[in-house]
Amino acid sequence: MAYIDYYKILGVDQKASADQIKKAYRKLARKYHPDVNPGDSAAEKKFKEINEANEVLSHPENRSKYDKYGENWKHGEEYEKAQNHQRAQHSQSYGGYSGQDFGEGADFSDFFQSMFGGGGRSSRGSASGKFKGQDTEASLKLHLQDAAKTHQQTFNINGKKVRITIPAGIADGQKIKVKGHGSPGFNGGPNGDLIITFQIEEDPNFKRMGDHLSYGLNLDLYTAILGGEVQIKTLDGIVKLKVKPETENGTTVRLKGKGFPVYKKEGEFGDLLVTYHVTLPKNLSEQEKELFNQLKNLQK
Repeated sequence: MAYIDYYKILGVDQKASADQIKKAYRKLARKYHPDVNPGDSAAEKKFKEINEANEVLSHPENRSKYDKYGENWKHGEEYEKAQNHQRAQHSQSYGGYSGQDFGEGADFSDFFQSMFGGGGRSSRGSASGKFKGQDTEASLKLHLQDAAKTHQQTFNINGKKVRITIPAGIADGQKIKVKGHGSPGFNGGPNGDLIITFQIEEDPNFKRMGDHLSYGLNLDLYTAILGGEVQIKTLDGIVKLKVKPETENGTTVRLKGKGFPVYKKEGEFGDLLVTYHVTLPKNLSEQEKELFNQLKNLQK
């Protein structure tokens, strides 16, 4: 079982500080990011290795386990339990002698020998313990309009195409687990899972607030004063909305059910909040200025 040197991947020393690891990761992540290297499979592979190395070395507890158990750090506790169990059995079989009396690892199974190293061969055959493979992390960017509808996306994971259905209403930062599409399991154990984190891009028109959407609309002075009809953008298209006379700047109206779909609740939607921004006329003619003066005098 090949050893993966995460320190070498990030180009840092084993005694590197947390800050040095963080700086090395950011520098390499920028260099090998898929957006910077579109279609470059080698860069994509390198990017995944960098993320995997950072996942381990940036967390003190994970790093400590990795330094002790190597690439199988996630199964370190299971190993210690099995090791203690093996030693207890060995002690019973040999009249109270511990495994250390016969050489470290002398009575451990082939599975543990191949996973963690150590001298000697097992006389008990293969281990009965099965370990789940590591999870694979992935991220997916979506436009707001795409996140508002149920659709399918295809991933290339370990050379295999994985197609998933993304429910409408997915949130920024939300994770979806796809079972069995991570790293292979150990000793016949199940594969790890694919963990997908979604990143919803900002939209030029709408701002999302949970299941609600907000939208700013410029309203001319005359319509604000006299009232009228305006066209409003929604995720479904254009709708007409009546404006009440003497509408003040900053007024917000609520359009029921015209917001974002509620996650995994078919037919349920949030609201669309439309805020009016009253705009003043510019470059007035002399006649227009005179008319405004007349209105001013009438108000007095």
